[in-house]
Formats: sequence, structure tokens, C-alpha cells
Amino acid sequence: MDRSAAAPGALEGSDIGSQKDRVVTEEEWLQKWEMGNIGFHKEQGHPLLQKYLNVLLNGRSELRIFFPLCGKAVEMKWLVDMGHSVVGVEVSEQALREFFAEHSLPYHEEPVPEISGAKKFQSTSGNVSLYCCSIYDLSSYVSLMITLMEKNSSYLLVTVSYDPNKHKGPPFYVPESEIKSLFGNHCEIKCLQKVDDFSDRHRQWGLDYFLEVLYVLKFVA
Repeated sequence: MDRSAAAPGALEGSDIGSQKDRVVTEEEWLQKWEMGNIGFHKEQGHPLLQKYLNVLLNGRSELRIFFPLCGKAVEMKWLVDMGHSVVGVEVSEQALREFFAEHSLPYHEEPVPEISGAKKFQSTSGNVSLYCCSIYDLSSYVSLMITLMEKNSSYLLVTVSYDPNKHKGPPFYVPESEIKSLFGNHCEIKCLQKVDDFSDRHRQWGLDYFLEVLYVLKFVA
């Protein structure tokens, strides 16, 4: 499950306007956690994941589920409680420590020798493994996701849609054309739902609409 529209990175494309070269640096991202400026974190979990969880699981049990750019997503605990295991990657050590603390999960930490400065936080039960490093230390983002997907595996991706000329991000606008360009050679792409998530915060950004868009990507080759 990916909520990467709120996470560090850059986008390229002809229809994203002034955001073409916009980047959230690692320092900016860490500062958001330090200052508690984490409006992207949903304390009760993401309603679209709750609604479409069966699409992701497809009746399967004991899955190993990857959360890129995981923050302290509560959905990770849901899935562990259902008998699955979770692997996450997040550059903010604070976010990972808060995840374990808020769910009263005992854990241990150890270095990751292959990546300088990286740490792995693993629950003592072994079913939660969260890596503290930049996802870009692992591989380029799309290439990494494709290498992790087996045939017929599913990937839920939440993006946001608004006029990118009126707000520089984050979260960044990701058009469907960009998703098709990046994943179309390997995945069947289906838009499951568009949700009107417009609020006073978005109005203050100068926007007049703000949508969350959920896709399911099924790996076929």
C-alpha cells in the first residue's frame, strides 16, 4: 500500500505544470516529523484502504506486504493483527519509533551493513521489519517496486489530483498518464475510486478542488 503522493521525490511530465522540477528534500521531510506537520498521517487509517483491502489481499493469508515511505501508518498494525507480515521503508527514525511506541510493540534495532547509516527496526515477534533509510538508497522507486512484485501480485497506490499550477506541493499531483508511463509496461492499471477530499486547508493553498485517487496495479510481466 503506497501513499507516496505525500512523500519525498520529484515528478516529471508535460501535464504537471510548475511541479516538474519540484523536490521535497530529505531535510524538509524530517523537519515535518520534528515539527509535527504530518497532516498526511491518518490516525484512523486510510478509508480507501479499509474499503478496498480485499482487493489487495484477494483472499490470501500470511502475506508479506511492503509499505514504501511508510511513516507510522496504522494500517501496518492492522495487517499484522490479521496474520500478515509487514516490511516498511521510511527515512524518519522518529516516525518508526513512534509507530512501535503507539502500538506498544517491543522491538530491537540493528544496522544494515549494505547501506551506510541505515537501521532496521524489527518487532520481537518478527512480523514487522521497518528500515530507516531513504527508499532511493535501495533502488530507483519504480524499478524497486517492479522487482518486488511477483506475477499476479497487487499494488494499491493512492495519488492526489488538483491544479498543479496553483500549488507547488507537497503532496504532489500525479496524473494517470504518469502512472501509465511508469508502470504500464509491467502492470494492468485500474482506477478504483476518486474521492473528493477538498477542505479548508486546500482552499488556503489556493485550490478549488482536491481529489484522492486510488489505483490497483496488477503485475503481469
